[in-house]
Amino acid sequence: MPFDLSFIWAGLIAFAVLTYVILDGFDLGIGILFPFAASDSQRDQMMNSVAPVWDGNETWLILGGGGLFAVFPLAYAVVMPALYMPIILMLLALIFRGVSFEYRWRSTHKPLWDAAFFGGSAVAAICQGIALGALVQGIEIENRAYVGGWFDWLTPFSLTTGAALAVGYALLGATWLIAKTEGSLQARMRRYAFGLGIATLVLIGAVSLWTPFQDAVYFERWFSFPGSLWTMLVPAVMLLLTLSFFSGLRNHHDFQPFLSALGMFVASFIGIGISFYPMMVPPALTIEEAAAPDSSLAFTLVGAAVLVPLILAYTAYAYWVFRGKVNPDEGYH
Repeated sequence: MPFDLSFIWAGLIAFAVLTYVILDGFDLGIGILFPFAASDSQRDQMMNSVAPVWDGNETWLILGGGGLFAVFPLAYAVVMPALYMPIILMLLALIFRGVSFEYRWRSTHKPLWDAAFFGGSAVAAICQGIALGALVQGIEIENRAYVGGWFDWLTPFSLTTGAALAVGYALLGATWLIAKTEGSLQARMRRYAFGLGIATLVLIGAVSLWTPFQDAVYFERWFSFPGSLWTMLVPAVMLLLTLSFFSGLRNHHDFQPFLSALGMFVASFIGIGISFYPMMVPPALTIEEAAAPDSSLAFTLVGAAVLVPLILAYTAYAYWVFRGKVNPDEGYH
């Protein structure tokens, strides 16, 4: 039973993190693209496209972090000291971003809040990528505690993953705006999406080629049978998604580029999961070792079984209500 519950919870947390990346990724990407809008009116459209859903998207970040604290306390106790700096910077950036989202409409100093919205979005995205890179490269553990240095998270690999995630989020933001807007803003984002798509694929390729050399376990998993099957399958899926993405842009489809970009993120996330499994904190802490007692796992799972479907239903309903294009003057129509 402990085996089953710990792996069920690992799957739930992975699902929450992936859902956060998918939903809040384009949200952060819009903030990253904010300075590149042609006018204040276009920035209003960009913000209106996510105004009804942006705060709900971040629910999944809370669920992932809270779930880690509740059901994998050892992993939480190891990861937090190792990644204090990028996580604190990310949270502060999200606060600035949220405040700017509300105050921009009420203040006479729009450029100040525009800068805060851009800065908060960019810093949050980069810090998330850096934290991911630091986790992939491994956290030094001894006697069930973090024993590394204060800046172990700051490496060329983690900086590359930070840049990759920020560029990828900008791609999601551009494709979201292609789907949700019309006219000059849509045309501008279609142009941006082409370059961002190429940059994202290059960075994904660089990180993917670099990852197996971060740990011998990764290398063996990806380049020995049966793991080598995934080595062939994941690039094949990425190729199909790439063709779908660029054909959608070329044929002026509204949603195809966005869905294809989301698929790239899902495929990349699956690749990370293949590298990690069954580790909770690479290279030494497994899912079973990091899990809370069986009674805690069972108790919290009951709550998750009630809350997760409710959050999914609320999220789906919000996106359904605010489907369609954003009117430059009135919001959704």
